[in-house]
Amino acid sequence: MSRTVFCAVLKRDAPGLDEIPHPGELGKRIFDNVSQEGWTQWLERLQMIINENQLNTGDPAAFALIEEHMKGFFFDEGELGDLPMGFQAGARKK
Repeated sequence: MSRTVFCAVLKRDAPGLDEIPHPGELGKRIFDNVSQEGWTQWLERLQMIINENQLNTGDPAAFALIEEHMKGFFFDEGELGDLPMGFQAGARKK
């Protein structure tokens, strides 16, 4: 049976995640406050963040930066979480 959460991303009730998606307290907080649809939106943003910043996800500094983006995206905390300045979806670099 699916659980429902008030999603911090969608700002409405929606089906919740089936399991904690990230380690630690942040993962628990996301599990409690983010829907499956909100998490899917995050994964799309995460891909953009990794590509735009040329991050190596195995690097602890990159992991910390991603967590700061997560806090901004999900909970409007800190200075990160918005789209990068000048980002245009579908634009290609020449």
